[in-house]
Amino acid sequence: MMKQLLYFLPWLLLSLLMITSLSEARFVVEKNSLSVTSPESIKGTHDSAIGNFGIPQYGGSMAGTVVYPKENHKSCKEFSDFSISFKSQPGALPIFLLVDRGDCFFALKVWNAQKAGASAVLVADNVDEPLITMDTPEEDVASAKYIENITIPSALVTKGFGEKLKKAISGGDMVNLNLDWREAVPHPDDRVEYELWTNSNDECGVKCDMLMEFVKDFKGAAQILEKGGFTQFRPHYITWYCPHTFTLSRQCKSQCINKGRYCAPDPEQDFSSGYDGKDVVVENLRQLCVYKVANETGKPWVWWDYVTDFQIRCPMKEKKYNKDCADSVIKSLGIDSRKLDKCMGDPDADMDNPVLKEEQNAQVGKGSRGDVTILPSLVVNNRQYRGKLEKSAVLKALCSGFEETTEPAICLSTDVESNECLDKNGGCWQDKSANITACKDTFRGRVCECPTVDGVRFKGDGYSHCEPSGPGRCTINNGGCWHEERDGHAFSACVDKDSVKCECPPGFKGDGIKKCDDINECKEKKACQCPECSCKNTWGSYECSCSGDLLYMRDHDTCISKTGAQVRSAWAAVWLIMLSLGLAAGGAYLVYKYRLRQYMDSEIRAIMAQYMPLDSQPEVQNHVNDERA
Repeated sequence: MMKQLLYFLPWLLLSLLMITSLSEARFVVEKNSLSVTSPESIKGTHDSAIGNFGIPQYGGSMAGTVVYPKENHKSCKEFSDFSISFKSQPGALPIFLLVDRGDCFFALKVWNAQKAGASAVLVADNVDEPLITMDTPEEDVASAKYIENITIPSALVTKGFGEKLKKAISGGDMVNLNLDWREAVPHPDDRVEYELWTNSNDECGVKCDMLMEFVKDFKGAAQILEKGGFTQFRPHYITWYCPHTFTLSRQCKSQCINKGRYCAPDPEQDFSSGYDGKDVVVENLRQLCVYKVANETGKPWVWWDYVTDFQIRCPMKEKKYNKDCADSVIKSLGIDSRKLDKCMGDPDADMDNPVLKEEQNAQVGKGSRGDVTILPSLVVNNRQYRGKLEKSAVLKALCSGFEETTEPAICLSTDVESNECLDKNGGCWQDKSANITACKDTFRGRVCECPTVDGVRFKGDGYSHCEPSGPGRCTINNGGCWHEERDGHAFSACVDKDSVKCECPPGFKGDGIKKCDDINECKEKKACQCPECSCKNTWGSYECSCSGDLLYMRDHDTCISKTGAQVRSAWAAVWLIMLSLGLAAGGAYLVYKYRLRQYMDSEIRAIMAQYMPLDSQPEVQNHVNDERA
């Protein structure tokens, strides 16, 4: 027994050193604003600590009614056991459940509340102390199953504020408040800087599995943001050092590199078998150097390719977590291996490694960011992210870090939609017949903005009114104007003019928007008014005919004899022929005159050249000379 204790003593001391350094670390509790809007007695703004699980609504806000359960105050049991539900009724505000701290994990309290229908959870502290961050429990398979399914936000409030809420609720007051995450992440400009504190170890349990899944899922979005210049990303890796007294011990030698300067825990927590902590440190160093080498070539996003490929191709479970497998991944990605080896240096050297030394310095908190002691950790604009490490949740946090109106297109994609438009169209304008809506889901919540459809822009306030404008507007639901089709004929009141929007077509009268009534030209005596005419009204037009052997002329609104019409037609044909002949004769005469003049001009020039020749002009042959010869 004593021999085993002496065997593990150096490592136990190293663990104590880590714990001591954690106790001295500077923690910063990430907060969001909580504003009570009623009742008047507790109205005001208060701080609350964001829970490190679930999905905080970064960049947005949420309004609801606070409810304190009559039973199961600590929410450690399922509310279904008490036949209690917190699902909000249609048209009512969401329910924010207030529960007490104690007896079970924070995450379990929120999970039970979520299953009962609550939209958010407020945990009232049970001791008078500064706010702390509600974290997930340590490696626990049972808790991991529900933690990954928590989707509602949660926050810790002080004991004093919790008592005020309970007192107001017990007194019969309706307590309404807003949870606001819009300032949880700074958003100074059009670029977001963020860093992920990660680890290459894939045998550390549930958190490692969650981290690896996140890296694979988020890779695409991260590379889009980085290639577009919207973000500046940097990976980080936590390391510790071995106490100088034990640097020569077997434990420090197996868990550390560079003579105890940079260490990592044993992956399997078994010092006698499997991989050692120093294997993890070396691979962490390699991944840091992959980023540095790729960044020097202007392609920092290659880090995401390497990390995901290494996870897939070189897992510890298959005994492939080694340099040979890593080299094959590096070669497939075209990374310069010589630069990589130079960056990594010699892990056996008794000297500092500049890359890992920089990482240890970066662990210390600066400004508004606390010390990094928990893996994994995400820092956005120098503010630690709290919540579930999941693609849509993290993307929403990154998007909230952009200055408003500068967000890239990916921030307006379905990955970060708030889905508020699904409930009564978000209170925005909607044309159900054309399936067009002004409601648009974004990571900051829904906005009511008149849309652009097939190149046609709608104008209006987006809430009660939107109408198409500009060229092509009539192709969209007839521009909002009246239209009707009957007997194979279609009529529309839409006019592609800026000054006129809807105007009933000829043969109709009305406002052009809701109705256009057929005009009865016959009844209103607007056509067929000649004595011999008979009128028949049709939809959108009319038909006029003449009695006997007469022919109706619509332009003159009169009837004429068919014989007279035929005679006039014959004379018209004769005159047309005569006119054609006259034009042909005139054209022939003009051609004849032109040719005759050309001939005469040539003869005159020939005679003048014979009697008055120029010195530089040879004698010209002509018809006269031909006759003398």
